[in-house]
Amino acid sequence: MTESSTAKTGSRATQKRSAPGNPVSRLFAAIALFVRQIIDELRKVVRPTGSELLNYTIVVILFVLAIMAIVSGLDFLFHRLILLVFAGT
Repeated sequence: MTESSTAKTGSRATQKRSAPGNPVSRLFAAIALFVRQIIDELRKVVRPTGSELLNYTIVVILFVLAIMAIVSGLDFLFHRLILLVFAGT
């Protein structure tokens, strides 16, 4: 091996140390770090304005009504088709 490759593997071995402290304190530290990261990410969230919220609400309601109309129409057509096939009327 060359000197540079042994130096690299030697530095990796020194990085592989166990974390200090007992497992319980490490667990609570990890949970605290997780909560801090969540709060930091939530600060970056851009909330919609009132008019944007109203527009999004209207779009969602219209989309749901359109899907309901399509499903109701298909249900009616399949109902008629089944009656025609099985009842003969």
